[in-house]
Amino acid sequence: MNPTDTTPLPAAFRRIGWSNLSAQFSEQIALAAAPLAAVLLLSAGPAETGWLQTAQTLPFLLLSIPAGLMVDRASRRGLMVGTEALRALSLLAIPLLLASGGLNLTWLAVLGALGAVGTVCYSVAAPAFVPSVVPRARLADANRWLELARSVAYAGGPALGGALVGWIGVSTAYGLAAGLSILAALLLAGLPKDEAPSGQRRDLLHDLGEGARFAVGHELLRPILLTAVFFNISWFIFQAVYVAYAVQNLGLGATEVGVTLGIYGAGMIVGAALAPYIARRVSFGALILLGPLAGFFAASVMLATLWVPSVHLVGTSFFLFGVGPIIWTISTMTLRQAVTPNAMLGRVSALIMTATFGARPLGAAIGASVAAHSGIAACLGLATAGFLVQLLVIAFSRVPRLRDLSEVA
Repeated sequence: MNPTDTTPLPAAFRRIGWSNLSAQFSEQIALAAAPLAAVLLLSAGPAETGWLQTAQTLPFLLLSIPAGLMVDRASRRGLMVGTEALRALSLLAIPLLLASGGLNLTWLAVLGALGAVGTVCYSVAAPAFVPSVVPRARLADANRWLELARSVAYAGGPALGGALVGWIGVSTAYGLAAGLSILAALLLAGLPKDEAPSGQRRDLLHDLGEGARFAVGHELLRPILLTAVFFNISWFIFQAVYVAYAVQNLGLGATEVGVTLGIYGAGMIVGAALAPYIARRVSFGALILLGPLAGFFAASVMLATLWVPSVHLVGTSFFLFGVGPIIWTISTMTLRQAVTPNAMLGRVSALIMTATFGARPLGAAIGASVAAHSGIAACLGLATAGFLVQLLVIAFSRVPRLRDLSEVA
């Protein structure tokens, strides 16, 4: 990769980038609105918001592998358009139910899960689509722009969602999220038509096993996979109870909760913007290690709010959660694309997403259960321990010793 290359990326990729920005904003507004609606309108507590998070993340566990198999066998553009439209419909249904008086926690969870289907398919298909429209030498640049767009959405989406819920109401937040999702689908529909990947159609289990053996057997992908699993379990143990903790223990309002979540996105923007600068000054392996290191420090700062309930500490924690892991995402996605054959990218991406994003409902369920039986303090302590484990896994692997990407080509 040439960090100084300023050649414009292909037009097809720019369309993907804008659709990604719109879809990510839609998702973040909805994710911020859901627990706030549950707490403020439906009187939910930490356990209920934890189970809501579990339902909203369950599609990552159940559908990532089927989505990956579809990506390697069908039109990637068609898959992304169809599932993004499904997300828009699920978002529109929530204000309609609210207006009719029929909204409850069950409907909120079911419709959140349907909306997550769009996120799953987009997240699996995009990494497989990008190498077909972007030259190999520019993959890191392309991934950085995708993650920068996601970072902007993480910064603005929760703050906007929280503000809309606090000032105008839940319906406005979900209406805006649905409009952005529709825009993302229209942008994706304008991409050049792609054909289903060519090649002999083999048994689904054979294809799945081939991708699993490649990912688990690769000495660089395996520790990345394990690190991501522990990170996501720990992150969602914390996420499952954060809104209830912030409102009920720290005394934050809907707008303030949105702002703290927005600081997470601001950290992502800073991390994505600094990634090329840092990459020129540290080895590729050290760049990857920064994310798990920042995650552990962020969890430790959040744990300290049990004794020092400061909104400034909360903001610092979320900022660190944003800066390091976004550098991790950019660098590890580039590594995965560099070492994985294109015909296998969908399956490998799906397997990694199943193991990592699929850890989200597990983490949320653990958070809900621990909160119900042992309280929020136990949740924060358990999450911090998990962040320590993910740091140790990657630190003792070969990955931090990589000098540059040419070693894995």
